[in-house]
Amino acid sequence: MMENFAVVLHGPNDVRIEKWPMPVIGDNEVLIKMDCVGICGSDLKLYSMGRCGSEKLSKPIVMGHEGAGVVVQVGSQVTTLVAGDRVAIEPTQPCRSCTFCRSGRYNVCEQPRYCSTDGADGNLCTYYKHVADFCHKIPDNVTMEEGAATQPLAIAVHACSRAGIKLGSTLLIMGAGPVGLLSAITARAMGVAKILMTDMVASRVEIAKRLVADHTLLIKSEYNEEDIVKRVTETLGGPPDVTIDACGHETAQRVALMVTKTGGVVLVVGIGEGLVSVPLSSALLREVDIRGSYRLLNSYPTSLAAVSRGVIDLKSFITHHFPMEKAKEALEYAKTGEPMKVIIHL
Repeated sequence: MMENFAVVLHGPNDVRIEKWPMPVIGDNEVLIKMDCVGICGSDLKLYSMGRCGSEKLSKPIVMGHEGAGVVVQVGSQVTTLVAGDRVAIEPTQPCRSCTFCRSGRYNVCEQPRYCSTDGADGNLCTYYKHVADFCHKIPDNVTMEEGAATQPLAIAVHACSRAGIKLGSTLLIMGAGPVGLLSAITARAMGVAKILMTDMVASRVEIAKRLVADHTLLIKSEYNEEDIVKRVTETLGGPPDVTIDACGHETAQRVALMVTKTGGVVLVVGIGEGLVSVPLSSALLREVDIRGSYRLLNSYPTSLAAVSRGVIDLKSFITHHFPMEKAKEALEYAKTGEPMKVIIHL
């Protein structure tokens, strides 16, 4: 008899491991025995505050959306997967019928059923079901942990695409957390000439310097926005062509609009507060393009191929491992900002 257990979030800082109903798959779905799941910044916001962006916790939900596992059962209409396939799970099940889905932008679907939101439980559980066409086969030379970490990489790939990264451009990334670091690694693979990364956590700045950044800036509490702008332009030899806000802090967004070159691009991928005060008019008068990047779009195959071919290294990005029974300890440790990517093993 198979039993299912899940890491369930009941409220802020209230996470429990519980016996959970065994999923029953539909014709176009697969049942997956989960192997490992990564912890994301949005997981930490839900865990800490019960909300993240527009998502608010209204009932207990299974956590997790960075998952990989092994297919154990397939629905009657599934032809692309068989039992035994290792898969990375793209954590959405879009409606496929709204205006956005029909136009190819399923990442902004009106009813996305995204993992670990009010619309759908997450995959931090023993067994999980998902639509087959959003489960991607993991290449033989890619580990399960790398398969799980493909999700934040796919976020970064979509962000860099939205930012219009070009060969030879200069890039400022505000925030050296997982998505910021992967955005830098992706941008480097896309031909960016010079990368400056900033963060308030010294350990993350050091990791960024070791793995990808040409320049780093540790943001100190005594720095004001003008100080940061001056230090960035002095370091890069001028304003950056593109700035990516990967932390969602209001200060980072203000600096991004101030420092980016005339005619450049500010791309916001970090999830911040609903209302912020930014110097919008001056940026618009300089024709700075301000763009958002939400979740991911058709970037899983590209990401898995990049990892398989050695273009992008995820092994050094994954820093800590915890068993399922220590999920709370894993979340608490991830909250400190010290680790880069924490993986929970089922």
